[in-house]
Amino acid sequence: MILALSNSERKKLLIPVKKAILDYGMIEDGDRVAVGLSGGKDSSTLLYILTILKEKLPIHFELVPISLSLGFADTDLTPLQKFTESLGHKLYVKETKIGQIVFDIRKEKNPCSLCANLRRGTLIDYAKALGCNKLAYGHHLDDGIETFFMNLFYGGKLAVFTPVTYLDRSDITVIRPMLAVEEKTIIQFVNTKNIPVVHNPCPANKHTKREEIKNLINKLSTTYPDLRKKFLTGAVNISEKDFWRIH
Repeated sequence: MILALSNSERKKLLIPVKKAILDYGMIEDGDRVAVGLSGGKDSSTLLYILTILKEKLPIHFELVPISLSLGFADTDLTPLQKFTESLGHKLYVKETKIGQIVFDIRKEKNPCSLCANLRRGTLIDYAKALGCNKLAYGHHLDDGIETFFMNLFYGGKLAVFTPVTYLDRSDITVIRPMLAVEEKTIIQFVNTKNIPVVHNPCPANKHTKREEIKNLINKLSTTYPDLRKKFLTGAVNISEKDFWRIH
């Protein structure tokens, strides 16, 4: 695959990702960065952009694409494998029984939390086993806003995920290079580049609390079109003194 970007893609994708990496020191010289690939649009876009930046940034680092097979019978990772190879990488796949554990053994009524925890732990362990010291997620700006509202509505706290998170128990650092990229930009990019998207066989797909929050944000955006940009500005410029902390 010939890696090429239009001027619009550079402005909306490459530059924000590059800026986030440099602003937050996400990737340093000598890093071995695992890229968690789900087969979805977000993580595949991240791998594409990081592959370009690998040649452009004044930093020497390695990319290690990794994916989990959750054990669902109708999952086919072949398109993802071919896409990864077209970018010049090898896809490392870890076989798991997470789907069976969540839906058949535990029979979770609210499966997302357990599934996320199992996937996160397995990804981190697999990244470490492959000699990686960083793990890159494809979380984007819309994910950040959704996480903020989910924490507020369901957890009673004002919080969002951090750009860089060092996990001392695992001795690995999680990074989110696309935190300033809007989801609609990724959707357009995937369609333009014909990047394959692997079908998500999860029974709970599109029937989650996060999906409800996503719909709410989309409705708010019709009234407040700059909602995402305002959130990004607010998340960067937050001040603890503006909140009601009891001393």
